[in-house]
Amino acid sequence: MIEVSDYLKSKLKELPATPGVYFYRDKANEIIYIGKAAVLKNRVKQYFQSSRYRDPKTDALVREIADIEWMEVETELDALFLEAELIRRYLPRYNILLRDDKAYSYIRIDYDSNYPTVSFTRRPMDDGARYFGPYTSMTATRQALKLLRRVFPYATKREPKAKRASLYYHIGLDPGLEAGHTSLAEYRANLRRLMAYISGKRASITNELEREMKKAANNQEFEQAAHLRNQLTNLRRLSQQIVFSDKEFSDISKDEGLNELAELLSLPSVPKRIEGYDISHMQGSDVVASMVVFTNGVSNKTQYRKFKTRFDINNDFYNMHETISRRLSDKHLKDWGAADLVLIDGGKGQLDAAIEARNASNVDHMPFIGLAKREEQIVIDIKRSGAVLNHTLLSKLRGHAVQSDRFILVTLPKNSSSIKLLQRVRDESHRFAVSYHSTLKTKRMTVSSLSTIPGVGPATTKKLLKHFGSIKAIEQISDSELISLVGKAKTKLIRAYIGS
Repeated sequence: MIEVSDYLKSKLKELPATPGVYFYRDKANEIIYIGKAAVLKNRVKQYFQSSRYRDPKTDALVREIADIEWMEVETELDALFLEAELIRRYLPRYNILLRDDKAYSYIRIDYDSNYPTVSFTRRPMDDGARYFGPYTSMTATRQALKLLRRVFPYATKREPKAKRASLYYHIGLDPGLEAGHTSLAEYRANLRRLMAYISGKRASITNELEREMKKAANNQEFEQAAHLRNQLTNLRRLSQQIVFSDKEFSDISKDEGLNELAELLSLPSVPKRIEGYDISHMQGSDVVASMVVFTNGVSNKTQYRKFKTRFDINNDFYNMHETISRRLSDKHLKDWGAADLVLIDGGKGQLDAAIEARNASNVDHMPFIGLAKREEQIVIDIKRSGAVLNHTLLSKLRGHAVQSDRFILVTLPKNSSSIKLLQRVRDESHRFAVSYHSTLKTKRMTVSSLSTIPGVGPATTKKLLKHFGSIKAIEQISDSELISLVGKAKTKLIRAYIGS
């Protein structure tokens, strides 16, 4: 447990219940971390709450904190944008360390193009566009831009050959540049206000809009005055919008689910790395498996892996056995490391097949459990799972267990932290597997369609898919593009079957 000095305790009592940005300084008075909060008092206190487990890097940060400062702002949006500006200005070392291998996000506005758009990117480029950031949360940044789009409509992409306004224009989210509803000069003026807001100049924008609204009213330009009035109203409503509400910071408190799970299964330590597996196919075709990874209770997408089974077999037990065998090969164990807990999406049969593969790979120290979909029951192999049910905690959680000769089926209340964590892992592994299966199925159907064209062999099919990706893309390209790739004769054959 980390000791908190009397000075820090007194500072914690002074924290306000407002949105803002907080700074942690070390003994040398250097800013070592900057963060944002929907409620400063609640967020900052989370760092100093006693906990059985906390991320080692967060522990290291807390040990170095000698002083706390903060800046109050009016809205969560202001906190989001101010945090990015201050991180760019001070470059605190723990803002880098605590990000691990996850990239920051940036807002990209190609203001000087003839059709300006607003988008997101992980990597700013020297392409003449305006970049804003870095932002620690892509989710919060997207939500912020979604809200700002109601105030300052913008385009996210240009539809080729579009001659009329999109649906987004009719619901007030797009300027309608392609249909001439807004001039390029007016659109850029609107983007300047958006960029000014992102840069923290909300008060000046409000004053500017008020002046223009009064001027339009005095000139009897009532339609323009009403438009500016609506902008002002939407701008003021932003203070009532929830952007992140500290949800993105729940990794510090997610140890409740991890701790509960470790205690429930009698694990030697908190499972820092949890791997989830699922199988997806359609009656034995395009069989795939997913491996998702949750680090400290949070999905770590850089560690996700997918498997295509060597044979298409309509047998989930066989497919799970092959997947786990490949995952636990010497090469993958060396490259990816071992898991602290493995969750199999399925019941007794799937778990049994997975454990058989694990034991055959001589990695029997790795705990394996299942999560059956229908009743959301945790499935434990009594002798082989590597997990022992803690009945005392189960009773405390008001759960119950049904035991047979080989397995224990554990039912927990739906609001328990551990079952929520397992459901997140299971649902993510299912989503990832279905996504990969759909991709393979679409590709196979495309290849099958192309291969039915007389005179188009496997080599040409491969070339077409590598270059264009899909039949839909081939339909939309010009004949000259197709001729440059496969020649006139084959272009004629393809057009006869696919069209243009």
